[in-house]
Amino acid sequence: MPLRPWKMEGQVVGRALRLFRNRLPRLRAESSQDNTGEAVKELERAQELPPPKPFGGQHFFEYLLVVSLKQKRSGDDYEPTITYQFPKRENLLRGQQEEEERLLSAIPLFCFPDGNEWAPLTEYPRETFSFVLTNVDGSRKIGYCRRVLPAGRGPRLPKVYCILSCIGCFGLFSKILDEVEKRHQISTAVIYPFMQGLREAAFPAPGKTVTLKSFIPDSGTEFISLTRPLDSHLEHVDFSSLLQCLSFEQILQIFASAVFERRIIFLAEGLSTLSQCIHATAALLYPFSWAHTYIPVVPESLLATVCSPTPFMVGVQMRFQQEVMDSPMEEVLLVNLCEGTFLMSVGDEKDILPPKLQDDILDSLGQKTEELQTSEQINEHVSGPFVQFFVKTVGHYASYIKREANGHGSFQERSFYKALTSKASRRFVKKFVKTQLFSLFIQEAENSKKPPAGYFQRKILEYEEQKKQKKPGKRL
Repeated sequence: MPLRPWKMEGQVVGRALRLFRNRLPRLRAESSQDNTGEAVKELERAQELPPPKPFGGQHFFEYLLVVSLKQKRSGDDYEPTITYQFPKRENLLRGQQEEEERLLSAIPLFCFPDGNEWAPLTEYPRETFSFVLTNVDGSRKIGYCRRVLPAGRGPRLPKVYCILSCIGCFGLFSKILDEVEKRHQISTAVIYPFMQGLREAAFPAPGKTVTLKSFIPDSGTEFISLTRPLDSHLEHVDFSSLLQCLSFEQILQIFASAVFERRIIFLAEGLSTLSQCIHATAALLYPFSWAHTYIPVVPESLLATVCSPTPFMVGVQMRFQQEVMDSPMEEVLLVNLCEGTFLMSVGDEKDILPPKLQDDILDSLGQKTEELQTSEQINEHVSGPFVQFFVKTVGHYASYIKREANGHGSFQERSFYKALTSKASRRFVKKFVKTQLFSLFIQEAENSKKPPAGYFQRKILEYEEQKKQKKPGKRL
């Protein structure tokens, strides 16, 4: 069965993709400075074999790509082009080949979203960021990127190492990019054994570690341990950048806007800041998932995305601020991460959530902040109060799914929100149940034959136990 075509967020992005399909970059292995001759050719022939299946679970990644800037024939500016690909896939069916071409043609644009006006540099700070490509069925592929200035003398152009994966685990892939970058400085031939080993390894379960054995010339054999965070719902996020840029009150207002699926634009100088802040905002919605337009860093050619009338969450580099401000936009929250300010807002962001629950979130966020040392502690401290918010407002959902004889569930919406004793919470939930966030979540619960499980369910059970120990009559 042919693979379904990928869409880049929104109709605007779709039109841009069609323009790029006609000029798909030629995929080839990049020649290294030290000529490895037949060894490289042998490795390239090996890459053409079908990829082995992992020993268990899913592959870590689908592709490793190196995207470089190549001067256009006109000589005026540069065009991002894939100059290294692993694995190379041969003997694909026609539908599969078309799918691969569509996918790979989109990636260079997102590796260099800041336009084509580049000049050779002698210094450039390393940046780690990511992008997301969404399929028509809602599934997503994540591009984990590391942009660096290659080793060498004199002015040169930056390049991007990009790992494409269906797995969301930013910290783990950042470590993998460290290893790829280290090997690429030696030779492209040294990358292959490491990535081949990674592709044959099973993606570890939460809290587990996979160890890879890898040989590096002049360094010998290395053992590389990759550990997946125990709390898997936070493994793709780092809240540190969001906390550095914004106050707790501002984060709460952004969360409220996201809960009601509004249009949110983040502005920042660095790709890393944009990427981390937008991922952190989406993570605050757990156990719900943002299903609308989602572009951590919008390429210059796709800035018209901000004019979309549908919900979106996007990041735009500060250099395009005026262009964004001049665009016709409706009811948007425009966040300046550099200054920590809202440049545009709807005006009711402070009134969306129930006042008592807003106070609870802010109180929890402000407690014991000086004790936070690791990124895991910061993530849990920030995420926890927002998870608790959903526990208090919709944590009783499972009791209002009526099961039929065949096991299929039917959600009793009216009874569900009327069960809340707080009028403010009831008003909020009555609107929230109409969002796509909640609809997708409850549809999955209706269709599931298994009882609820996971982190959110544990928090629900803990909250219910706490309520039993308190005096009756206390409102949510």
